[in-house]
Amino acid sequence: MIWPAARALVVRDLRLLWRRRGDALQPALFALLVVVLFALALGSEARTLSKVAAGVLWVAVLLSGLLALDTLFRGDAEDGSLEQWMLAPVPLAWLVLVRTLTHWATTALPLVVAAPVLAELLHLPRAQLPVLMASLLLGTPLLSLLGAVVAALTVGMRRSGILVALLALPLYVPVLVFSAGSVAASAQGFDPTGGLLYLAAGLAVALVLAPLATAAALRIAHA
Repeated sequence: MIWPAARALVVRDLRLLWRRRGDALQPALFALLVVVLFALALGSEARTLSKVAAGVLWVAVLLSGLLALDTLFRGDAEDGSLEQWMLAPVPLAWLVLVRTLTHWATTALPLVVAAPVLAELLHLPRAQLPVLMASLLLGTPLLSLLGAVVAALTVGMRRSGILVALLALPLYVPVLVFSAGSVAASAQGFDPTGGLLYLAAGLAVALVLAPLATAAALRIAHA
């Protein structure tokens, strides 16, 4: 029962995404804009850009994720789908996990794919690119899982965009620190494995606990 429900939810989400393709491109375009603005502000000197490239890319990814976070469950709350989720004969946490991973795949994953091009724009040394990609692959789904909890807590509020950002940023800061710090450690000749392992551990814990917390928050919001 859980796999047919997951497949139906993914198909529905992809169809809705296709109908509003312009909105789906906003996070990627926003991240590109942030990178370009940083590159213009810091000048064209490769040495200057290379020192901040990893941090700039991670800030761009984080902010673009915040841009799309408020819409994670709001559409379902407005059209009544969220009530159907709660009445469905499958665990609500499972549907939340499927929705969150679909949201990550359609918003953050394109940025991960485009990261080598953006890194080249910022003159990131190619030796640091594998560490950056590993941090993005571990950190971006962790951001989505943490953000889902915040989005669920504010789903019943109108115009909660700023509130979502204020609540999510404290949860995002450790991910940003360990991710950008891993690339910085690699640039300085140190082993970046420690920071990546912290991200992997955080992702493993979030995969188990975040859907449960999100489901509980959704039930409280609609109580």
